[in-house]
Amino acid sequence: MSKLSITIRNRKRKEMVAKYAEKRAALKAAGDYAALDRLPKNASPVRVRNRCQISGRPRAYSRQFGISRNLFREMAHQGLIPGVKKSSW
Repeated sequence: MSKLSITIRNRKRKEMVAKYAEKRAALKAAGDYAALDRLPKNASPVRVRNRCQISGRPRAYSRQFGISRNLFREMAHQGLIPGVKKSSW
């Protein structure tokens, strides 16, 4: 489990990216990099970290399911993820 403050900070960054997305696209298309530089740093999509939606774990994140590998394994064993079953050979 990650610290609550870190997940909240990441959520704020996502909101700021969504808020400035249209403005950033227009400035990039116009080639006005000086104005882009004056936007808040957290408005850049590069600063958003992919995190597990349940535990907040930043590493081993599966984009398709939105959770980390640890939770994916547990949920798959419990049958909570539709279409996923344990394979054996």
